[in-house]
Amino acid sequence: MKEAVTILKAADAAARWHVTQKRKGASREPYINHLLEVALLVAAATEGRDSNLIVAALLHDALEDQGVPCEIIAKIFGEDVAKLVEEVTDDMSLDKQERKRSQVELAPVKSDRAKVLKLADKISNVRAVAESPAPDWSVKRRLDYVAWARDVAAGLQGISPKLEKEFKRTAELAVAAITSKTGP
Repeated sequence: MKEAVTILKAADAAARWHVTQKRKGASREPYINHLLEVALLVAAATEGRDSNLIVAALLHDALEDQGVPCEIIAKIFGEDVAKLVEEVTDDMSLDKQERKRSQVELAPVKSDRAKVLKLADKISNVRAVAESPAPDWSVKRRLDYVAWARDVAAGLQGISPKLEKEFKRTAELAVAAITSKTGP
């Protein structure tokens, strides 16, 4: 029961920390939808056995997008959660291309739990690019994103067959959806 309360506490914190943030897609959905989707993917992949990983999934963009200090996450949710969030957080001091390159390079050396979280995040992001892309993203840019996400996912293999299968399916569906639509 304690784990359920902690997960809901993390969902509440995520909703508050990201309250004004919207996804980049045309639908401009609340960002919390992404965090909940990633947490659901993680929970399903682990059969709910790792509540700290589910909490980290809810909070995985708090440092990167909202500047929530790692110390705050550790104080509220514990060091384990804070370390997981920190491990999947991009170094925002790098330019965008360098961050993307870094994700590909660092994927294979992440901890097993961080790999699960990162793969769930990539599934959610690829779905979004296919279903509700940013209005200014061309077909080429969307296809390039899926190709890059595949490169990251390749480094996350061997840890969750369920998520790996879902990522592969999602990427294939995304390419089909992107190429079947007329884009800018």
